Amino acid sequence: MENVNKEMAVSTSATRVKKSVSKETFIFLILIILSFGYLGSKMGLGIMFNVIMKTAHALLLDTVFFIMAIAVLAGSFAALLSEFGFVALINMIISPIMKPLYGLPGAASIGAITTYLSDNPAVISLAKDKGFVKYFQKHEVPALCNLGTAFGMGLILTTFMISQGTGTEFVAPVIIGNLGAVLGSIVSVKFMLRYTRKFYNVSDHIKVSTTLLQKNRNYNKVREIRPGSVLERGLDAILEGGKNGVEMGLAIIPGVLFICTIVMILTFGPSEVENGVAVYKGVAFEGVNLLPKLGNILSPILRPLFGFKNVEAIAFPITSLGSVGAALALVTEFLKNDIIGANEIAVFTAMGMCWSGYLSTHVGMMDALGVRQLANKAILSHTIGGLCGGVFAHYLYVLYTLVF
Repeated sequence: MENVNKEMAVSTSATRVKKSVSKETFIFLILIILSFGYLGSKMGLGIMFNVIMKTAHALLLDTVFFIMAIAVLAGSFAALLSEFGFVALINMIISPIMKPLYGLPGAASIGAITTYLSDNPAVISLAKDKGFVKYFQKHEVPALCNLGTAFGMGLILTTFMISQGTGTEFVAPVIIGNLGAVLGSIVSVKFMLRYTRKFYNVSDHIKVSTTLLQKNRNYNKVREIRPGSVLERGLDAILEGGKNGVEMGLAIIPGVLFICTIVMILTFGPSEVENGVAVYKGVAFEGVNLLPKLGNILSPILRPLFGFKNVEAIAFPITSLGSVGAALALVTEFLKNDIIGANEIAVFTAMGMCWSGYLSTHVGMMDALGVRQLANKAILSHTIGGLCGGVFAHYLYVLYTLVF
């Protein structure tokens, strides 16, 4: 559903027209030639194409279908939670703390829960609902973009990360990662509200009317349910939620296969090194080891902030900027090669959830909200929020290891 929702959000943007052949055509062509030339010079042209195809094939079979299976189960479970009132219960618990934590009305908790169970642009459908948006002041509505994005694909990401461990190995790190994402979301929303207040010329000490607060409390008193008996509603929820999971699994295929194949090739090295010479065999997950070199440059910053034990781990947050579904495909290989551990799982969970492909959705989402001119502020706020989420997760994990 991640890419499906992205397309839905981005499709609201106005169509743009450009000359058939322009300067960017030649720039793009030069970049393609340089990229393939660089990879071909390292691997050999034939081996390069072998590596690309076999890596994409392995990702499809071993990762995409695994994520799809998780998405189906998580989608069905999420639909059941919603159908029988558990989501409404959680919303009632969370609503009273939304104002002090986020500076948003309690109804905003619906947006956080909805995106946690599905994907970040799902909050846009709520923002378009007059019955929902009436609880918000004008300057608060754009901040829903940051709030929704901070929890996108949360349930699927959480389930996937836990499944990568043996027993309960990664349960605590994943919970810590969720807490990190919450803290990151607070930073992102707070920063965004500073910009929206200035944009709408709203005082920081504006008062909310008693009538508005009363409406906000009444928002939690009813919920929609499916027609039929309890059993029929349950079966319908399972099937509909599972279908959404299948759609999400199919939707992430382009991102995983294209983006993740590129990242894998830039991250991993050759199969063997003989007498200092790289030996490529044309198998899946070989690469030119470029991102670790970048990571080594950034290592003095990355280690104290996120505690990464290997610089290759930088590939996950970088990939999450465009697609967290693609970033998940990196985790299995990283664990297999002992590149990451429990700390990285906590940090990845926080940053993956908080960022969840925001660079590919924010402009479309802000356009859908009618404030495209604030898109750069939303992106800046969310970049800071995601970084803070990762830092919080790392130090929360360090504290956890000291206590337990």
